[in-house]
Amino acid sequence: MQKTEMSFFRDKRILITGHTGFKGSWLSRILIDAGAKVTGVSLAPPTSPSIFSICRLENQMDSVIGDVRDFELLKEVFERVQPQIVIHLAAQPIVRESYKNPRETYETNVMGTVNILECARQFSCVRSFLNVTTDKVYENKEWEWGYREEDVLDGFDPYSNSKSCSELVTHSYIRSFFADSDTAVSTARAGNVIGGGDFASDRIIPDCYRSAVIKQPVTVRNPYSIRPYQHVLEPLFLYLTIVKKQWEDPSIRGYYNVGPDDCDCVDTGTLTTLFCKSWGRGMQWENKSDGGPHEAGFLKLDCSRVKRVFGWKPTWHIEKAVAKSVEWYQLYNMLITHMAEPKELADKMNACMREQIRSFLTDGEEQ
Repeated sequence: MQKTEMSFFRDKRILITGHTGFKGSWLSRILIDAGAKVTGVSLAPPTSPSIFSICRLENQMDSVIGDVRDFELLKEVFERVQPQIVIHLAAQPIVRESYKNPRETYETNVMGTVNILECARQFSCVRSFLNVTTDKVYENKEWEWGYREEDVLDGFDPYSNSKSCSELVTHSYIRSFFADSDTAVSTARAGNVIGGGDFASDRIIPDCYRSAVIKQPVTVRNPYSIRPYQHVLEPLFLYLTIVKKQWEDPSIRGYYNVGPDDCDCVDTGTLTTLFCKSWGRGMQWENKSDGGPHEAGFLKLDCSRVKRVFGWKPTWHIEKAVAKSVEWYQLYNMLITHMAEPKELADKMNACMREQIRSFLTDGEEQ
């Protein structure tokens, strides 16, 4: 997306579900700075620390702490805000957590989607709607080819399967209610995102950061598992491209894979090595499987459709994506080590995010 295109979002009423999470916080930062009128609905920040709280985003937007399973709450928000654009990020996003709490995972990821789509159906103010799911919605055949949007939706574990169901719910709503309406609805199936400010459990980059600060080797469970890793800004700006373009031309609504080029689909061991080199200070990792539940071993996406429709291509290769992640974490670690006051911490971390966003947009224009 070009810098000049960001003016589209000025004064737009935009609702983000899941705004307190990692991706939601970065998206909120982008849209606040673009001059949008941003409202978020989400549970309280899912981790401590959290990027949302560190950057004090609750003071910079209309933040509603609530559950997408609460349909009456969502209706009240829609009635008050009258959103023109809805970006649905709210989810229980962790594979291992879905094995521990499958019912809650399905309730959040399926009924949450039903509730937000039903609100979009009932409120004609919505012009552009995007449901963000995952690369894991596909039936994984452990093959070397990237999955295409036409491939079978059948996630294996409760998280992945609940997101497959979320896709099917969206498809039904499109056919049943939105096909001839003024509301354009799409889904985006994004690969694994990395970036500064992710503190979730059972994710490799946050695990790397936690190991780095205590000066211990990173424990890598599945070093040979290949994933479509990408910096968080890659999918976020593509989400914004989709919601803008389908607002302008509803005929392009559809289902889109969002992932890196094949050269940047690396195994987890390679990703961890890149982090260790970028962090420096002799950081290392060790291969130590903990015998956990099933996770896919090989996963890639075919993103030719989104490239064809939007002329999109990734901006940062995996090396730069990791370096930018480390840059954020090292600044944060330096500030908390020196016991920065909360306002100073928020100001400097927000400045870091703004600079990375500016750098990303500039690099994209120079390609």
